[in-house]
Amino acid sequence: MATASTPKPGTTNFTPKRPLGSESSFDRTLASAKTSIAFVETWRLAVDSFRASKVRFLLTMLGMVIGSASVILVATLGLTGKQYALDQLTSIGPNKIELQYGGGNISGPDNTSTPDYMTREDMNAVVEQVPGIVAYSPMAQLNDNISIGSGITKETMILGVSPQYRIVRNLKVVTGRFFDDQDNAGHQKVTDIVEPFAKELFGSSDAAVGKTITITGIPFTIIGVFKESFDTYGQSEISDHTLLIPYPVARYFTGNDTLKEIFFTMKAPEMVVPASKTILEIVRGRHRATSVYNAQVLTAMLDQLAKIMDMLTVVLTLGSLITLVVSGVGIMNSMLANVQSRTREIGIRKALGATVYEIRLQFLTEAVFLSLAGGVVGTTLGLLIPMLVGLLTPFQVPTSTFGAVMALLCSVAVGVIFGTLPANRAASLDPVETLKYE
Repeated sequence: MATASTPKPGTTNFTPKRPLGSESSFDRTLASAKTSIAFVETWRLAVDSFRASKVRFLLTMLGMVIGSASVILVATLGLTGKQYALDQLTSIGPNKIELQYGGGNISGPDNTSTPDYMTREDMNAVVEQVPGIVAYSPMAQLNDNISIGSGITKETMILGVSPQYRIVRNLKVVTGRFFDDQDNAGHQKVTDIVEPFAKELFGSSDAAVGKTITITGIPFTIIGVFKESFDTYGQSEISDHTLLIPYPVARYFTGNDTLKEIFFTMKAPEMVVPASKTILEIVRGRHRATSVYNAQVLTAMLDQLAKIMDMLTVVLTLGSLITLVVSGVGIMNSMLANVQSRTREIGIRKALGATVYEIRLQFLTEAVFLSLAGGVVGTTLGLLIPMLVGLLTPFQVPTSTFGAVMALLCSVAVGVIFGTLPANRAASLDPVETLKYE
């Protein structure tokens, strides 16, 4: 009789096996589970270590809090400065195109030459052919002395413009009113005076309205006081001694219909650059080929300013990262002291089977935990301060997402870089010597 271990004649002793692929899949799943458990255990040990030395770790973390908050606040200041500069520059005249005469002459019958200035006909042709123009104004400029009674005279810049000039240049009427289309059509002898000049002549803006001044023997009534939305400090056509009068009246003084400058305002910012090119083509087509005309727009200047401010913000943000580096040195010193004080614990863990990799990972995790915790707190403070300023004051301060992301990423990087040395030192300790350590 055959035993159970003896195969029957004509048969093969066969033991079922798992498919080859299922064994490797099982091993990978088991390894992944072990890794997850080890990772959770490592984080638990890091938290326990933090609780055991709260004061030391909080003081070490304080450097990361300050560093992370400073990164965000510096980036926020850069964005605030950029927004302020762009807003101020845009306030000079939103969507404005300034057409200027740049040179060129017309030869007369007696071999004399006169400048090939623009005319109102050029302006009207542009308005008819270029869509999207919402406001426009010619400008005639002359310098003269004005009389203010009692023999007092002042040198003044007089600009002859249309009522739409206020819209084109985004001027603010401080008191009184700006001359309108009726004043313009009726050739009324009225004027608007710039605020600094009004205060210089009459002591205040309110006192200037209703006063009479004389220009070349012709009396003009001051009906309003204005100012620029942004002080250009004399770099624009408006100075601190400027009077605005209706353009038809200014023609009495100039004696001609020629123009050196014409202003246009487009409906939308994206229309400014294409419209400026079309305007130049129209005006050049109406004059001699050798004459020069230029179209000044703020778009290119705004783009250039935005790039400069962005670069400045990046440079300042990178400079503020030095504080994080200093904080990283503090973390490294704290972790080295931590390794020294936990030498016996390291020896016991190694005796119980902890590998070099696990010891290194434990201390590296503690350094990253310390660094990241400080980064999170600092980032929160850095974002909270601008929000509080916006809530408690009328000023809207933009928050920097770039700075927040940079601060958090650098916090992790600082923990990894400056935690590597203490982690390697802990992992390289000899188990026998560590167990003897007191």
